Amino acid sequence: MVAYYGTAGTGALGVLGERRPDVITKKLRKAAAPFASKGIDVQIAYELIVTIADASPGQDGDYSHDIDRAAVRRYIEAAHRNKALLILDLQPGRSNFLKVAKRWAWALKDPYVGLALDPEWRMGPHQVPGRVIGSVSAREVNQVSKWLVNLQHKHNLPEKIFMLHTFRTSMLPGVARIKKRSGLAMVQHVDGFGTPARN
Repeated sequence: MVAYYGTAGTGALGVLGERRPDVITKKLRKAAAPFASKGIDVQIAYELIVTIADASPGQDGDYSHDIDRAAVRRYIEAAHRNKALLILDLQPGRSNFLKVAKRWAWALKDPYVGLALDPEWRMGPHQVPGRVIGSVSAREVNQVSKWLVNLQHKHNLPEKIFMLHTFRTSMLPGVARIKKRSGLAMVQHVDGFGTPARN
């Protein structure tokens, strides 16, 4: 799977939002092509940040906000047109992942749509996004994966991507206790930036 990451309508958070979905898909296919080889298919994907962490609390005090549903629908439609997957990326701030994920149940009912949790932006009660690197417990991850697989079974959906972002072990303490779920393609995405020597 080769994905472009970002949010709708802006390149500030990643390349995905620099252009309209159908335009960026052409660049994505070109980027994915070198990964194909005999016997290995490459699946393109859009990883769309749908809940974005904020430096201020907002009206509900959770230090995050959701993007417009209409923007998410445009990416769902593009995924269908372009045979791509759409992965909804959550940066929940001081909220918990399960509460935020349930707000996106309407989109996750689509067979093309999966889910990514980004613990960097999962804050504790007194933490502020951008000032500290967050974390999530195995228990909370397991609650989300159980809810997601139940949604998948209830709506007779194909296997769904369930992705966990990390670049420090402290972001996923107790990672060995994260349960594998039949029906979910579970991915631990290890982020990095800079040169290989620095990573």
